[in-house]
Amino acid sequence: MYYIYILECNDNTLYTGYTINLENRINTHNLGKGAKYTKGRLPVKLVYFETYELKSDALKREIQIKKLGRLDKLKLIKKGRIV
Repeated sequence: MYYIYILECNDNTLYTGYTINLENRINTHNLGKGAKYTKGRLPVKLVYFETYELKSDALKREIQIKKLGRLDKLKLIKKGRIV
């Protein structure tokens, strides 16, 4: 399974990423060993995710989400709210 996820950082910014192990990846981010962007914005909280069977589909979706503006990402999060 492949995951696309959106994290809310401590400064209320949003970070979008891809992983094959969602729980482990979030823990890695919160240990300061994740993406450079999140290191100075800890802790992070998972606010949205999608699952895909094919890696190529997941990576395409990650690019789509990263191109969205903040308001569109917030709408996406609101529609599929997990928290």
